[in-house]
Amino acid sequence: MVEEKIAERESITGQVIQRKPRSRKHLTGLGLLTFILALTAVSSAGVGAVPVSPAELWGIVTSKLFGAAQFAYREEQEVVFWFIRLPRICLGILVGAGLSVAGALLQGLFRNPLADPTLIGISSGAMLAAVLTIVFSIGLGFLGGYMASYSLAVAAFSGACLTTLLVYRLARANGEFKISTMLLVGIAINAFVMAVTGLITSLANDQQLRDLTFWNLGSLGGATWTNVLTLLPFVAATLVYTPGLSKSLNLLALGENQAGYLGVDLRVLRRRCIVLATLAVGVSVAMAGNIGFVALIVPHMVRKVFGPDHRVVIPASALGGAIILTVADTLSRTLTAPAELPIGVITALMGAPVFIYILLKETGRRV
Repeated sequence: MVEEKIAERESITGQVIQRKPRSRKHLTGLGLLTFILALTAVSSAGVGAVPVSPAELWGIVTSKLFGAAQFAYREEQEVVFWFIRLPRICLGILVGAGLSVAGALLQGLFRNPLADPTLIGISSGAMLAAVLTIVFSIGLGFLGGYMASYSLAVAAFSGACLTTLLVYRLARANGEFKISTMLLVGIAINAFVMAVTGLITSLANDQQLRDLTFWNLGSLGGATWTNVLTLLPFVAATLVYTPGLSKSLNLLALGENQAGYLGVDLRVLRRRCIVLATLAVGVSVAMAGNIGFVALIVPHMVRKVFGPDHRVVIPASALGGAIILTVADTLSRTLTAPAELPIGVITALMGAPVFIYILLKETGRRV
């Protein structure tokens, strides 16, 4: 009798979670994040060694679109905008959105605000494969043309998939899957993969070592339209398919047993979450290097503001991650101009204090 009442209450709770529409507050918040992202992108496009005012920026865009500029600008500004800053901004938006959505997926799957792609080997696997590609010049050059540009992305994604698959398989014991076991296995695999990465790095020549060092710290400095077009289909696929998992992730918040009773196929949900997170993180690491804390901090902050509903958390995380990474990239190329700081340093300086705060709050401790 008691069990039937509990099951009935859980069923009603699940129905409420799914049927409750997005509030006006949530829609307003998403609209505000979209506006902030647009404002951040415009501001970033105008800041740098060659300043571009909003009027000049509008003139450059209208000249390209309509053949006539409404405001005067210099040719130097046009070249800088179209071939340096705009690809960099677009790449930052895609990487930030992909990493944040991956973090939101894994935090929802593990029901842990401290979960991120690093814990289960996604980032380290992508990094190892990318290092192998750079040091040993492994690529798809035999295909020629544009496909050769996919070499690093394919390698990073493959490495991320293989590492994640290994972690997933090792986490299964007697046909059962345990999240806690997966996290422990992920830590062990991460340590091993990082050791192999260090070994391969020691074989690199001076130029490769320099490239690997800066790549490992993260940078959008090498952004081109080829990089953007390479990353776009991977991140777009993640952003398109991830919202469809919101219903299941909301029910999973009630607990695995309860979610199973309410019709959630946990095995399918785990696989989809891990594959989509791997898809976004693998190519993001390949294009921009190892950028930490974005996947960890942004979804947690979004939940604090908008609540736990993944129908809102996922799009808000995408917008928030894009904003954070655009701001971080702007700071990385302007704080020490003409030199450039690795973007991973900026995100670590921004994210580490927030991470410590979350950790202390989760453990109930005070500084």
